[in-house]
Amino acid sequence: MRLFWNRGFEGTSMTDLTEAMAMSPSSLYAAFGDKEALYKAAVDQYLQGPGSYMGRALAREGPARPVFARMLAEAARELSDISQPAGCMVALGATHCAPQSQGVQDFLRERRRQSLQLLAERVPPAELPQGVTPEQMASFVMAVLQGMSVQARDGANEAQLLAMGQLALAGWPEFAPGPAKAGLDGGKQS
Repeated sequence: MRLFWNRGFEGTSMTDLTEAMAMSPSSLYAAFGDKEALYKAAVDQYLQGPGSYMGRALAREGPARPVFARMLAEAARELSDISQPAGCMVALGATHCAPQSQGVQDFLRERRRQSLQLLAERVPPAELPQGVTPEQMASFVMAVLQGMSVQARDGANEAQLLAMGQLALAGWPEFAPGPAKAGLDGGKQS
């Protein structure tokens, strides 16, 4: 997982994988089928481990804005954690691939689409002003998360990513009745 996360699908060779996993090529093929299947298994492992911050945050009760604030804070911590590759494995994994890697691109596109759908489902229309849809708000938050991932890969630290998230929350549309504004710490702002 870490090798693919750090180098991407095409940047990771079968030799890299067999050496890192201490397996012969035949054992690796017998266990996973091919490099693409191993990559998909690594992405699934990432989404259950370091990349699980989105699911954990979205499972919280309460209004969407504080939940999204918590998610952005957790993303800032995870994306900049120096004990692991920087950024998000799914966001950075295969935005540009050779034509023979179309299956990987499609796989990651579907994972990103599922995440976008989860974000949209978490925003009740009643928490948004007229004219702003949950899908639009989800797209906005997803764009921020993907930008944070790129910034983390470029060396941004947790404080810098938290500041980006705070600015993004300032762009959360205001609405009349509803929950109080929450900062990235999940608490109320004055």
